[in-house]
Amino acid sequence: MQYPIISAIAKHPRLEYYLFVSGAHLDEDFGCTKREIEEDGFKVWEEIKAETKADDLFSTTQAVGHIILNLSEALNKLKPHLLVVYADRFEGFAAVVAASQMGIPVAHIEGGDVTQGGALDDYVRHAMTKLAHLHFTTNKDAAQRIEKLGEEKWRIFNTGYPLIDLIKQKKFATLQQIQQKLPLDMEKPLIIFTQHSITTEVEDVASQIRPSLEALKYFSRKGIQVIITYPNNDAGGRRIIKEVEKLRKLNNMIVVPHLGRYLYHGILSLCVKEGLGVCVGNSSSGIKETPAFGCPFVHIGSRQEGRLRSTNVIDTGYDKDQIIEAIEKGLFDRKFREECRKCKNPYGKGDAGKNIAETLATIPIDKNLIQKQMTY
Repeated sequence: MQYPIISAIAKHPRLEYYLFVSGAHLDEDFGCTKREIEEDGFKVWEEIKAETKADDLFSTTQAVGHIILNLSEALNKLKPHLLVVYADRFEGFAAVVAASQMGIPVAHIEGGDVTQGGALDDYVRHAMTKLAHLHFTTNKDAAQRIEKLGEEKWRIFNTGYPLIDLIKQKKFATLQQIQQKLPLDMEKPLIIFTQHSITTEVEDVASQIRPSLEALKYFSRKGIQVIITYPNNDAGGRRIIKEVEKLRKLNNMIVVPHLGRYLYHGILSLCVKEGLGVCVGNSSSGIKETPAFGCPFVHIGSRQEGRLRSTNVIDTGYDKDQIIEAIEKGLFDRKFREECRKCKNPYGKGDAGKNIAETLATIPIDKNLIQKQMTY
């Protein structure tokens, strides 16, 4: 998600980046996506270790503490002028705590969003907003929400969702590149699926994922291809992986730990341009990225409840029959698919990276930036 921002910073004559990576980026169980960062041409300055020994909230809390300790050492060594942090992950929250307590200005991207579906994201996101000094939002509603949280208006910039930059530039995999990585038959419809845990309902993750997987098995038996990616490393994620792995050997079923942004966006493009396809699950990418392609998204459960969305989203509960009905609409309802093609993307125009970099380059880093005022 930070590719357009890092790329724009790297190109800017007044800026220089030093990249910290942590969490799932370093975890082999979740694809070790640090390799993807390096393949994109970015240099990782330091790895910030975060031990997660178990699949529960206690382990997540321990990881937050580890990141604060390890990152503060790195920040003390580097002494950066400013720290840029993304979204609502516990790793980012730990980074904001470390930097803010060391007097390092923090720029927070994607604050002000709302997800009321039971994950800890809302609490963490708004806490990060109150600790941050600059706010780059993905939509107008989020910008207004941050102002209502008491943040000074001059600190808030509605720049849009950075990944839209890459979609607008068509920086995603072609059909040929996708078929080199995945055994897809473009004569068959396609489902791409990701379902994360809800962190306040960790004990229910297995029962919540099973109806989804039963629905996917139904479609695979019908000859429809299914690509399943692992969830993130939130508490409960490994329990979902255990359930997902049971489907690996089924016909028409592809299970991968991580697709990567380049391949994932290419597949979303295929879902619309090359044949029938639908995105399914509860990932925020289904809400924020699919409308840029005009791809239908079936949102399962409550994780993204309250998040700003376009008209391409179908909401459904944890019920096999409901999920099947919603996916069939996304795949085969021609009128709905045409509406999805024309849906409006509420997450920006595709120039976020450039605008964020320019603001970072020109904002005065002084006492006025550090000493925040409550305006509400």
